Amino acid sequence: MHPLDLDAFRAAPLVREPFDYLILPGFVRAPALAALDADYPEVPAAGSFPVKQVAAGPAFWDLIDALKAPEFRSACAEKFGLDLRRRPTTVTVRGRCSPRDGRIHTDSKSKLITILVYPNPSWEADGGRLRLLRSATDIEDVVAEVPPVAGTLVAFRRADNSYHGHLPFDGPRRVIQLNWLRSALRARLETLKHGLSGWAKRVRAQRFDPAYREAA
Repeated sequence: MHPLDLDAFRAAPLVREPFDYLILPGFVRAPALAALDADYPEVPAAGSFPVKQVAAGPAFWDLIDALKAPEFRSACAEKFGLDLRRRPTTVTVRGRCSPRDGRIHTDSKSKLITILVYPNPSWEADGGRLRLLRSATDIEDVVAEVPPVAGTLVAFRRADNSYHGHLPFDGPRRVIQLNWLRSALRARLETLKHGLSGWAKRVRAQRFDPAYREAA
C-alpha cells in the first residue's frame, strides 16, 4: 500500500484566505505511520537537519521517496496551480523542539510551497501546535491550529503574509518538511544553511545538553 493518501489530498479543499493552505489529518496511512514510529531517525538536538545527515530505518526512507515522487509533485502542482516539474526540492527533519522555536515567521522567498508532515503518535501539550496566523505579531490571531500528530499534513504556498508559528514547547517533536524552491542554487544554499545550522546545534547540544549525551 502506498504510504500516502493521495486521493484524500486531491479531494481536500484549498483554503484561499489569508493565504493558500490545506490541512489533512491522516495523510500518512496508519500502517506506514506505525512503521515510521520505529524507523524515525534519532534527532536529539533541536533544529532542522537535511535528511542526508540522519540515519533512519526503511519506513522513513519509503516516506521520503513517496513525498519526492512525481505523483505527489503532480498532485501539489495541480492543487496550487504551479508548474513544479523543474523545481528542486529540499527535505529536512526535526526530532526535538526548544523553547526558542515557533516564533512567528514566513518562509524565505526562495520557497514556493512548504509541506509539513507530523508523525508524532500523540500530542497533549498546548505548545508545539502549529498555528496559521493572520498577524506577524500576534500568536493569538489564529486562522487554524494543527496538533502535530498522527500523520497530519500541512501544505501552504509561501507568501508575504503566510505567517505561522506555535506556542513554546520543549521536548520531542517530530516534523518532516519538504519544500519546492525557485532554483537549484536556492536549493543548494538552503541545504548548506540547514547543514551548518544543524551541525552547530548538534555541537552545542553535545556540550551542554545531558539528554543529548545520554542519547548519543
